[in-house]
Amino acid sequence: MLNNKPTVVIGASPHHERYSYLATQSLQKHGHDVYPVGIHEGKIGDLDIITSKHFVSNIDTVTLYVRPEKQDGWIDYIYSLNPKRVIFNPGTENPELEQHLRNNGIEALEACTLVLLSIKKY
Repeated sequence: MLNNKPTVVIGASPHHERYSYLATQSLQKHGHDVYPVGIHEGKIGDLDIITSKHFVSNIDTVTLYVRPEKQDGWIDYIYSLNPKRVIFNPGTENPELEQHLRNNGIEALEACTLVLLSIKKY
């Protein structure tokens, strides 16, 4: 698919009501390769949640579902993925990290992945 934007979902949850779960499913439905990474084992549809900070290459986007006070443990992992952009979903906004990403040539976007997908702006 031409518009495939391989995406790592950080904070992926096996709970159906969580936005990270819904976003993972929507990303797949829209034809994106998606890698759900979280701290709890489980599945999102047919995908296993990756519980290690597994290296994935050629990542376009990291979409974040981790509160700011829990993000420190993910920063090195985000940089290791070398994404083009990081989406800070509602509740994950972190101006200091966002500025640091921008200073390193990575787009930092405060947005909702589900909304971006629904309006075809992902």
